[in-house]
Amino acid sequence: MGQYRILDDMALADCAIGVEGRDLDDLFETAAAALLELMVDPATVDVTVDRHLALEADALDLLLYDWLSELIFLKDRDRLVFPRSAVEIRGIGPFHLAADVAGGIIDPERTDRRSDPKAVTLHQFSLERAPDGWRARVVIDI
Repeated sequence: MGQYRILDDMALADCAIGVEGRDLDDLFETAAAALLELMVDPATVDVTVDRHLALEADALDLLLYDWLSELIFLKDRDRLVFPRSAVEIRGIGPFHLAADVAGGIIDPERTDRRSDPKAVTLHQFSLERAPDGWRARVVIDI
C-alpha cells in the first residue's frame, strides 16, 4: 500500500490529507485507508460486510473525489466503513472505478469513533503523476 499523512498546515476547520501510491489503484486504496483513519480506529471495526462499488467520471481527479464522497455517503446512510478495499481503475476518459470493499457497521459499543467527515472539498484538491507513481491532496470537511 502507498502512504498518507495528515497535513496539519493546510486547513484550519477541515482536515487535509496527502496521499501517495505507486499506481492509481494503490493511490485510491490508500486514500480510502486515510479517510477511514479519520473516521474510526480500523481495529475496532468488525468486518462482516462485502460490497462491490462501481463509479465513472470524465476525469481522474473527479473519480477520486467521487470515490471518497461515496465512502462518506455509505458511512452516513448505512453507518458502514471499510477497512479493506481492492480498487481497479480503467479507461482513458471516461474513467471507471471497480472496487471490492470489506467492512462493517459503526457499532457505538465497539467502534472507536474519531472525526465525522461531512464531505470532500475541492479546496486545494489535486491529483497528479509523481516520479515514483501518483500523489494527491484532499481536504475533508469535518
